[in-house]
Amino acid sequence: MTIDPFLVHARQTYADANAGTLRWMLARPPLGGAFLNTKQHSVTLRDYGPGDGHRAPAYTYGWIQGRGLESLATHAGFFAQEDPALAAALDTAAAPLFARLDALLARDGHAYFTYDAALNPVYPDAADVIRPQAPAGDIYSYADIFVAKGLLAAGHRLGRTLDQGRHLAALEAIVAAIEGGRFQINERLPLSYDELRAQLDDFGPRMILLAGGGLLRRIGLGAHTAYCDRFIAHVLDRHLDPASGLLRNVPGLDPCNVGHGIEFVGFALDHLPADADPALVATLERVLIASFRRGFVGPGVALAVSAATGEVLNPLCPWWSLPETIRTAALCYARTGNPEALAVWKDAHEAFFTRYWRGTPPLAYQTMTRDGPIDYVPATPDLDPGYHTGLSLLAAIEVADTLIARDA
Repeated sequence: MTIDPFLVHARQTYADANAGTLRWMLARPPLGGAFLNTKQHSVTLRDYGPGDGHRAPAYTYGWIQGRGLESLATHAGFFAQEDPALAAALDTAAAPLFARLDALLARDGHAYFTYDAALNPVYPDAADVIRPQAPAGDIYSYADIFVAKGLLAAGHRLGRTLDQGRHLAALEAIVAAIEGGRFQINERLPLSYDELRAQLDDFGPRMILLAGGGLLRRIGLGAHTAYCDRFIAHVLDRHLDPASGLLRNVPGLDPCNVGHGIEFVGFALDHLPADADPALVATLERVLIASFRRGFVGPGVALAVSAATGEVLNPLCPWWSLPETIRTAALCYARTGNPEALAVWKDAHEAFFTRYWRGTPPLAYQTMTRDGPIDYVPATPDLDPGYHTGLSLLAAIEVADTLIARDA
């Protein structure tokens, strides 16, 4: 068979991009001796300083640091063969970050979205005023997910097997919170049951924690992934719009965050075994293709579209949905060989690397519109620590390697 030159090109492009981002991140002085420092404006490239409010170096995002720890550990495993010096540097950075996040989790029983300079939990409200965060108690949030996954990934990489049970228990507590209605989505509000009662039934929490399935399998804890099958069934049963093939954010409501729909498919495919039900894989592939084709309006994937009409409801196009599409389309194409999935992969690849990727420095613009990059923060002002972009591209590298080896 003939090797598709796109696979060879994409594989090298992704490895170079990831290595560049990681070296950029490692070259920046850590904050507080351990925390990753990605506090740079993606448009102006200005480092944030004390006068930048909650973007300032004084504020630490548990959300980002947990993502970054998973990125360091996962990329170290990949580069151990391709660039042992880079892998060693990643391990060196991961060790103190692991210790600091583990200590915060042990201190509070939770991870928090934002910490102040004294590492007290705080939150920036809708007006960007910093306020003390309420103790989480038995309420969980996205920061809990990202820190638990980061600790599990890094603990495995660094040989911290004695800590694995605690971190697995933390992840399982989050599963229970999601299924028990104790997971708060909006972390820029006080953590409270009042907020939970007002919260809509978005599939985001299940989608994000679904990413733990592939991670647990890769670190030898696949026996703890039964929740993933429940999450996949729950989302498809309640959120799938049969007419459009899109996932509604909330059952019965019109808006669809198509980037989240694509991300959900990628995490599901990463979890499912090779002999998964073909009908389920076909449904997931339909969600991918429908979500991308409805949402890919230029320059990237729009934040929200209508399930009923397909029209764009929010034209802002964040960077993260394109690498997530690359991951998902690659995983889908590896399973089905569908030319439509390959076309989605190629379209997302071209859009990301021609419109978002700066190259020098090895960063992406956070958000763009048809008029170009804008200063809009999708979640946290800290730039991506090799998570959305890096881990997505890494999954596509693995697919490319498999397909190249097969065709060779």
